[in-house]
Amino acid sequence: MRTHLTAAAAGFLLLAGIGAAAADTVVIQPEQETVIKEYVKKKPLASVKLPGVELNIGTALPDTVELHEVPNVKYRYTVIDNRTVIVDPDTHKVIKIIE
Repeated sequence: MRTHLTAAAAGFLLLAGIGAAAADTVVIQPEQETVIKEYVKKKPLASVKLPGVELNIGTALPDTVELHEVPNVKYRYTVIDNRTVIVDPDTHKVIKIIE
């Protein structure tokens, strides 16, 4: 009986962890992504370099990185190492990299 309870408790904790990780995932709706891509094409930025920063989804960018607004979209963008990066302005975390 204890083995079953321990396994059940471990399974619950595992699922709770997955749920917490999924809650941190930001999903950009396809319509919003299209708006962002079109705007970025119209308003290209010079690429900046961030030595020592590994550019991945979830990476928090330094506050010194200038983020640029996309009209009617919550998220901001910048160009790092010739890659357009969509950033959550509240956390400065990268939520999407557009190649």
